[in-house]
Amino acid sequence: MNGNGKDLSSERQALQAVESHHADMLRHLNGLVGLLTEAVEAGDLVAGQTAQATLLDWCDKELVPHALAEEGPLYGAPHGMPEARLLVDGMLAEHQVIVGLIEELRTAEGVFAAVAAGAIQRIFALHLDKENRLLMPFILESPGLSLAHAVEGLHELVGEGAAHDGAAHHHGH
Repeated sequence: MNGNGKDLSSERQALQAVESHHADMLRHLNGLVGLLTEAVEAGDLVAGQTAQATLLDWCDKELVPHALAEEGPLYGAPHGMPEARLLVDGMLAEHQVIVGLIEELRTAEGVFAAVAAGAIQRIFALHLDKENRLLMPFILESPGLSLAHAVEGLHELVGEGAAHDGAAHHHGH
């Protein structure tokens, strides 16, 4: 424990779990967008539709639940603090843009699907970078906030393994 009552080891563990889960999500998204882009480039309609459906399924089951899970526990307390309010407002706006792009991807075809997918990929990467470099360090440095408490039990934020067994590493699935 340090002076402000936080267990630094569990805070660091939580940070590591979230960053690791972010890296896993981005790797997965990059792979799915890559498959869609390659299929569109090759003019392979069937492979393109399959890749698009797989990407949409992942967005619906992983990306959107991750974003929604953040909005309460991870964003709530910092949003109540003047120093972080604008950052959190900006990140909430990015969630809306990502959700809008997923809806675009749902009906887009061919090159338009690849463009929407690429936009999701870039904005999500930028968004995760802000979380890793700005929001989570702010939470760690703020005496009244706890990252470990904010993400406790939320596999959408820390990955399956960390939420269930308290481990800081993410078990691949």
